[in-house]
Amino acid sequence: MEAFNNFVSAVNGVVWGPPMLILLVGTHLFLTFRTKFIQVHTIRAIKLSVTPDKEATGDVSSFGALATALAATIGTGNIVGVATAISLGGPGAVLWCWLTGLFGMATKYGEGLLAVKYRVKTSDGTMLGGPMYALENGLKQKWLGVLFAIFTGVACFGIGNMTQANSIATMVEANFKVAPWISGIILTIGTGAVILGGVKSIAKVCEKLVPLMAGFYILGCIIIMFMNGSYLIPAFKAICSSAFSAKAMGGGFVGSTLMTALRYGVSRGLFTNESGLGSAPIADAAAQTRNPVRQALVSMSGVFWDTIVICAMTGLVLVSSIMKNPDKFFVDGKSLTGGLLTTQAFDTIPVVGPIVLTIGLITFAWSTILGWSYYGERAWEYLVGKKCIKPFRIAWTLVVFVGSVVALEIVWNVADMMNALMAFPNLIALLGLSGVIVSETQKYLWDDNMDGFSTDELKVIDNK
Repeated sequence: MEAFNNFVSAVNGVVWGPPMLILLVGTHLFLTFRTKFIQVHTIRAIKLSVTPDKEATGDVSSFGALATALAATIGTGNIVGVATAISLGGPGAVLWCWLTGLFGMATKYGEGLLAVKYRVKTSDGTMLGGPMYALENGLKQKWLGVLFAIFTGVACFGIGNMTQANSIATMVEANFKVAPWISGIILTIGTGAVILGGVKSIAKVCEKLVPLMAGFYILGCIIIMFMNGSYLIPAFKAICSSAFSAKAMGGGFVGSTLMTALRYGVSRGLFTNESGLGSAPIADAAAQTRNPVRQALVSMSGVFWDTIVICAMTGLVLVSSIMKNPDKFFVDGKSLTGGLLTTQAFDTIPVVGPIVLTIGLITFAWSTILGWSYYGERAWEYLVGKKCIKPFRIAWTLVVFVGSVVALEIVWNVADMMNALMAFPNLIALLGLSGVIVSETQKYLWDDNMDGFSTDELKVIDNK
C-alpha cells in the first residue's frame, strides 16, 4: 500500500505539474478573448442568478443549480487552501489566486453553456448533462465522455466525501471534544436525509445553506479586517508588489518570489473554483433556463463569489494579520501553515473567533459532500444507467461514516489524481467546442436576445 501511495504521489506530481497549470490557465485566457471578456457581464450574471426562469425547462431553479455547484466548490480550499498558498508562496500568491479566478470565469461560462446546450432528458423527464454529454453529443467522442465519467465517479468518493467527512470529524473533536464516531453518525444521518431525495432535495438545502455559510464566514472576515484597518493598505500593496517581485519578501514570508507566488497562487486558485475541472456543469444541466447563455452567466457568477470575494477576503485577512502580529504567525522563523494560519487569524476575534471559523469549515465541508454526491451520481448514471442511483446514494451515505473515523492519506492522493484526469477530457470539450460557445453567445447575448428560447430540441434517452 505504501508503494502504491508513493506511485500515486509521483503521478500527481506529473498530472498537476506545469503542463496542467499552463493548459488550464491557457484555456481561461483563450475563452476570455473568444467571448470578448465575458467577465464584463458579471453584474448581469448576478441578477440572473436570483431571477427565476419558471417558464423554462429544468429540474431546479437557476439559483438552485448555482447553489448546488457552490456547495461543492466553496470548501476548505477557500480557507485552508489560501492559507497554504500564502505560507508557501508568500502574499503575492493571493493576487495570482484572484487573477486565476477572474479569468477562470470565462471557462466556467463555457462549461455552463455546453452543459445546457448538450443536455438530454430521460424518459421520466429528468435532465442530464455535463462534459460527458458535451463530448458525446457535441464532439461525437463518447469514449472521452466515458473516461470523464469514470474519473468523476472515482474522485467523488475521495475529494467530495471521505476527506470532507474526516475534516469535519477532526475539527469537531479538536474544538468540542466529540468522538469521531459520534460525528460520523450525525453526518451520515444528515447526509442520507438530504441526498436520498435527489437533486431537488439537495438544491433546496443548498439554497439555504450556501448563503448562510458564506455570509457567516464573510462577516468574520469583515470584523478582522476592521480590527486590522491600519494594515489593510500595506497588506494590499504587499500582495501586489510581491506577486511580480523576483526577490523574496522579508518579514518571514520565506520563498515568496515571483515563481513561487505564481505556482501556488495559480494552483490554489484552480482548486478553489474548479473552473476547468468539469464538475459544476453537471449541476448546471439541471437548471430551469430558457437558453444556454442564461445559465452560463449564472454559473460564471459562482466563481465571482467563490474566488473574487471569499478567497480575496481570506487573503487580506491573513496578510494583514501577519503584518499586525508577526510573532504569532511564525515559529523559529518559519510561517505557520494551512489551517493553523487561518486559525491564528480568527483567534484575534475575542471568544467567538474560533467558533466562527469552526462552524464555517464544518458547513463548507458538509456542503461539499452534498454537492459532490450529485456529481458522482450523475457520472455513474451515465456509465450504467439509473439502476445505480439508489445503491449509489446508500453507498455514499455509508462512506461518509467511514471517512469520519478513518484517515487515509492515499484517499487524498488518488482523489487529486482523478481530479486532474477529469480536467483533460473537459478541456478538450471546451477547446473543441469553443466555436459553439461563441455562436451561442452571439445568438443570445451579443444580439441582445436573452429572453429568447432555445430552438434546440432536447434529446430524449432511455437510461434504464
